[in-house]
Amino acid sequence: MENQKPSLMLVDGMALLFRAFYATAVTGQFMINSKGIPTNGIHGFIKHLFTAVSSFKPSHVAVCWDMGSKTFRSELFDAYKGNRGEAPIELIPQFDLVKEVVAAFDIPNIGLAGYEADDCIGTIAYQAREHAHVSILTGDQDILQLLDESISVILLKKGYGNYLVHTPDTFFEEKGIKPRQMIDLKALMGDPSDNYPGVKGIGEKTALKLLKEFEHVEGIISNLERLSKSHKTKIEQDLEMLHLSRMLAEIKCDVPVTCDLIEAGLKIEKEKAMNKLNELELRGLQRLLPLEASFVS
Repeated sequence: MENQKPSLMLVDGMALLFRAFYATAVTGQFMINSKGIPTNGIHGFIKHLFTAVSSFKPSHVAVCWDMGSKTFRSELFDAYKGNRGEAPIELIPQFDLVKEVVAAFDIPNIGLAGYEADDCIGTIAYQAREHAHVSILTGDQDILQLLDESISVILLKKGYGNYLVHTPDTFFEEKGIKPRQMIDLKALMGDPSDNYPGVKGIGEKTALKLLKEFEHVEGIISNLERLSKSHKTKIEQDLEMLHLSRMLAEIKCDVPVTCDLIEAGLKIEKEKAMNKLNELELRGLQRLLPLEASFVS
């Protein structure tokens, strides 16, 4: 029997933390512990993480983080993500604490100043896909551009334990384009959640139609004469923003990060993990932890 390829789950840390935080923040349940620290985001993060681990059973796990809002994208375009307000005050102390918890589970925390978590995820996924099955756990559709034969994306749906798993085939079925064309799609239609406009007046329907016909942004630009007058005018007027939006949309897969597969092997030391959970007064999570596999104490 040949050796089974390891499976590496790369987790978009902020996506899980924010989702968990806002799910309980709406009702004001911040789970403030006796030290006055809110822990609702951390609690939900752990729940999301280990619910996914038990559903998909990866042999290796690493969590990637954004390292502040200044990145090469905000250098390229001042307004990038400029629509996002300050983080809520109850969430701020949870940013550092959640990484301490991940470290207590002996799961690597990975992040790089100047880049987003997506860039770290893309880089590590590309490095690892030769010798591992890679899955990416996130709530963010942008990451679908990374899909390939060895990389799948697990999108979180409402609640815990509900997922939409994408492969290149399911993506093509849904959108009618290839995963890499998602970058061109966002270049044309922009991304309101990241706050860049793409080409004014071009929405998803038109963008998909143009990509199916001309494949990518370059193909469209070199065939401007074949477009309808209105599409041609819109693209010519916003040519610079089209190119800029494409640079903002593309996940960089060559940033200087690595993930040591040995360090990412899932092995939780019960005592170390429980000490951290108890210190933060995080209750009711022990049954979620994959402890029975390890018996390391």
